[in-house]
Amino acid sequence: MSAQPQLKKQRRGIYLLPNLFTTAALFAGFYAIVAAMADRFEAAAVAIFVAMVLDGIDGRVARLTNTQSAFGAEYDSLSDMVSFGVAPALVVYQWALVGMGKLGWLAAFVYAAATALRLARFNTQVETADKRYFQGLPCPLAAAVVAGLVWFSTDYGLQGATVMPAAFAITIIAGTLMVSNIRYYSFKELDLKGRVPFISILVVVLIFVFVSSDPPLVLFALSVIYALSGPVLTLVFIRRRRAARRAGASAPEEPVEDK
Repeated sequence: MSAQPQLKKQRRGIYLLPNLFTTAALFAGFYAIVAAMADRFEAAAVAIFVAMVLDGIDGRVARLTNTQSAFGAEYDSLSDMVSFGVAPALVVYQWALVGMGKLGWLAAFVYAAATALRLARFNTQVETADKRYFQGLPCPLAAAVVAGLVWFSTDYGLQGATVMPAAFAITIIAGTLMVSNIRYYSFKELDLKGRVPFISILVVVLIFVFVSSDPPLVLFALSVIYALSGPVLTLVFIRRRRAARRAGASAPEEPVEDK
């Protein structure tokens, strides 16, 4: 009697290494909410930036170790919703927008809802989108703008009530940019595994020194510059397209010779 081949059951599980970083990013976002509830706004803003760093690491670790999975992608999106959607909205609301009443929490909700829409659109277009650009402001960078405002203002002794109009405008604008069609450079073409010139290490050291000189100011300024780069880049593309169309329309047609 011949032995029938037994089908080996595929082991089910998750990859631990990248999901550890995702869990740490989720913890940082949740801690930001808890810190804001205790009026520790500087710690809350710093926690959101820590979540940004961890969120950037988990995806690269998954790609470098070939541990990408559908579970990891979904878990990362849920973590992003908490760390870069709910957490910044609640932090800025508790810090400045609470004094505006209903208008304040509606602005915070607009930001949180825009984050959810941004993540949903990204997940549905990830296979077809141009890898060189993001469509809309990435939610970690939008969170950096909002949290950077809180960190910068707190570090310089500015109260939330003092900058309430600015906080309201920045929250609405950041949410609007996330769901817009404005393109942002993704920096995904940077090769981190290949060899680079020795001077590149010196540049990295100088960047660390520059950020360390005044982290609240530098990080907030860099976040705002990146948020503004999208509209500027889009305007450049529009002008180039219009110039190309005008050049094509004004080009003289070649005469057709009679045979």
